[in-house]
Amino acid sequence: MSVLITGATGYIGGRLTSRLVERGIRVRLFVRDARRIKGRWWERDVEVVTGDMFDAASLVRALDGVEQAYYLVHSMSSADDFADRDRIAARNFVHAGRNLRHCVYLGGLVPEAEDVSRHLASRAETGAILRGGLPTTEFRAGPIVGSGSASFEMVRYLTERLPLMIAPKWIVNEVQPIAVRDVLTYLMEAREQAPSGIVEIGGADRLSFRDMMYGYAAVRGLRRTILPVPILAPRLAALWVVRVTPIPRRIAEPLVEGIVHPVVADTTKAQRLFPHIRPMPYKQAVERALLQMSAHAVESRWSDALGAGQSYELRDREGVLEETRSIYVEASPDQVFRAFCRLGGEQGWLAWNLLWRIRGFIDRLFGGPGLRRGRRDPAWLYLGEAVDFWRVEMIERPRLLRLRAEMRAPGHAWLQFTAISEGNGTRLVQTALFAPRGLMGLLYWYAMFPAHLFIFDDMIKGIATLALAEPELSDEPRHGIVA
Repeated sequence: MSVLITGATGYIGGRLTSRLVERGIRVRLFVRDARRIKGRWWERDVEVVTGDMFDAASLVRALDGVEQAYYLVHSMSSADDFADRDRIAARNFVHAGRNLRHCVYLGGLVPEAEDVSRHLASRAETGAILRGGLPTTEFRAGPIVGSGSASFEMVRYLTERLPLMIAPKWIVNEVQPIAVRDVLTYLMEAREQAPSGIVEIGGADRLSFRDMMYGYAAVRGLRRTILPVPILAPRLAALWVVRVTPIPRRIAEPLVEGIVHPVVADTTKAQRLFPHIRPMPYKQAVERALLQMSAHAVESRWSDALGAGQSYELRDREGVLEETRSIYVEASPDQVFRAFCRLGGEQGWLAWNLLWRIRGFIDRLFGGPGLRRGRRDPAWLYLGEAVDFWRVEMIERPRLLRLRAEMRAPGHAWLQFTAISEGNGTRLVQTALFAPRGLMGLLYWYAMFPAHLFIFDDMIKGIATLALAEPELSDEPRHGIVA
């Protein structure tokens, strides 16, 4: 029999799928868009049913012949109707899954308070609906710590970017974070158990959110000061999180609301049912998450379940800010490639050259190279050579050019151009990347951002125009150099 996973494109669902497939278990995924699993190593080892939690017929197809299912979907949204949507989805699943032998649901710890947040209340209500209609194990977990998790990213960005933080007094409330590896172990082992109702799970440590940030700082060798004050409502705190981290408001609000009250797990039942699981300490979970990030082995991220890319996108990926634009050009990839390889020097940067010269002058005042280096050849580039205050870090004809900034800035910057064949023409993708160094780096990025809006918009249009003027060539580039 197959195991059904809903929410397979999300943070937990993707990782759970990997582990089930590794164990040789037949897995069926219920997804809205099958394209979202393309490129996963296990994509050919799973069965995929496309549908929606609000489409009863598709749920019936997905659950046909299934005895065990993981319910990993929820509406992390700031929309007023999110609780109604969660309620309807759970009821639809119960109706379609009436032949299930075991449903495993991952929810959140609910604090002992009267004013429980709407999101936590909705998660608890979803669990109650599932338990009321299906044989269910409902795991309730606190903040999940792992590479790419929303909770960990919030801790990481706040700690990395703010040496001094004024925080609301409830930042000292006790919470019980748990490593993502331990969450996945509980989910996997639940298959071998009978439905167990509510099971609260947590890591080895009970500590405050402030202690979580101090713990992260200790692992990273950072000195941080966090001062609690009796002000700052949860909604205002969430807006601050949105400004400092890449986490959007619809996720930041539930995260913040989740620590307004103490939330610790009563793990007595979990220890009785799963005595062999020994959750790891918080410090070890942080070290593992950072190790995965440094090895570029982040398996899934909190944003995986969000929408697809557009012609313009601003995002924050693992601490590197990315501003991406794309445009379709009725020219060959080689013509587009040769066009963006002409940037700099006497050619200039095709848009707002006066502003580029001012930036070069400022750079020289602070000891940087400015624009005085120009470029060696107006059309041809070597790997590693200088182009104004950039250096060629990567070049692959006829596809990619990446320039690394050598200007004075509170962080590291790159400018990348990619030519991708599309139909009878080429998709030109232009990406500005910046890894800020501390709070000053972040302020620098946002100070420059308004200028980027028109400079980079006009630059990509200028490259497209230049590409159309490039002649079609069949000759190979000159020996030893790439153009």
